[in-house]
Amino acid sequence: MESPEAKTLGVGMVGYAFMGAAHSQGWRTVGRVFDLPARPVMSAVCGRDADAVRAAADRHGWAAAETDWRSLIARDDVQLVDVCTPGDSHAEIAIAALEAGKHVLCEKPLANSVDEAEAMVEAARRAGERGQVAMVGFNYRRAPAIAQARRMVEKGRIGVLRHVRVTYLQDWIVDPEYPLVWRLRREYAGSGALGDLGSHIVDLAQYLAGERLIGVSALTETFIRERPLPAGAVAGPGGSGAGGAARGPVTVDDAALFTGRFGSGAVASFEASRFAAGRKNSLRIELNGDHGSLAFDLERLNELSFHDHTEPAADSGFRRILVTEPEHPYLEAWWPPGHALGYEHTFVHQARDMVLAVAEGTAPAPSFEDGLQVQRVLAAVEDSAERNCVYTPVPA
Repeated sequence: MESPEAKTLGVGMVGYAFMGAAHSQGWRTVGRVFDLPARPVMSAVCGRDADAVRAAADRHGWAAAETDWRSLIARDDVQLVDVCTPGDSHAEIAIAALEAGKHVLCEKPLANSVDEAEAMVEAARRAGERGQVAMVGFNYRRAPAIAQARRMVEKGRIGVLRHVRVTYLQDWIVDPEYPLVWRLRREYAGSGALGDLGSHIVDLAQYLAGERLIGVSALTETFIRERPLPAGAVAGPGGSGAGGAARGPVTVDDAALFTGRFGSGAVASFEASRFAAGRKNSLRIELNGDHGSLAFDLERLNELSFHDHTEPAADSGFRRILVTEPEHPYLEAWWPPGHALGYEHTFVHQARDMVLAVAEGTAPAPSFEDGLQVQRVLAAVEDSAERNCVYTPVPA
């Protein structure tokens, strides 16, 4: 653990619901697990409802509560701003925080549009010249099995990449009477399953492949086009909540399916849906190369499936790798081999990497530039879908 005289890093978080709770877990835990050059201090959390944000502060361990994000940014005890709000406010808050001299961690997707993301990247570039860092929160990169898969691809264990296939499936809006929450409204969310789930799998595919998508062909669909307006508070994805008598239009996609091409010539297929009955949070990715294949399933978070195609056919096949050894990414600080980690630990690892980037003055990954590139892929998907699946290049 860090010494008592170790420097501190004051964190202020905007937003306190589902992602706010997850990020709080990361900030609350990281300094108790990893040896860090700076100790994160949970200085303040911000939300519009004074009573609710005070309750969230007490529950999650924040020292103070604010109801105006501008006041949070202005606090002297906040050096890093963590943005956990809906996408429509990411750009405004993140840019203001960077201009105020703060480091920034922003939840994915980076923004609701390419224009907003480009403005955020430019603000991060200027801030970087002053020694600030900015990172986008694609937390699944921080699952040890995913990080181990990246190591294996880098070492050539699957050879030349040929094909990537990814699915991310949920079912929390299958019921047509589920209320019209903010995630189902374009003005707040930007897009539906595409931005919510598709951004994750685009980032994972590119991260594991080590290269970017250069073009896509896509279709999207909205199955339920009208829903009841919320009658009161509605819990996060899949949570409970009642709708009222009044109804409103769903203005985002319910499902997105698309194919893609990498610069190397490798191909990829993607499926993101919140209408897959029985699938609660099912993310699966497989990479096929000329020397082997790797597969990951979020519901088996501590495992990889690996096939070495260079072995004799008579005794080859997929084998299970249990990613719990201290030699595996992030696991030097956790439990003995065989003791599994969970979803919340990805946020602990995210906090660790952010603190290290701030303390060492290094560019964190994924950067705002990475988030912008994902945003460009999502925009190309929407463009292709609007033009009946026409192949659409992703701008460099």
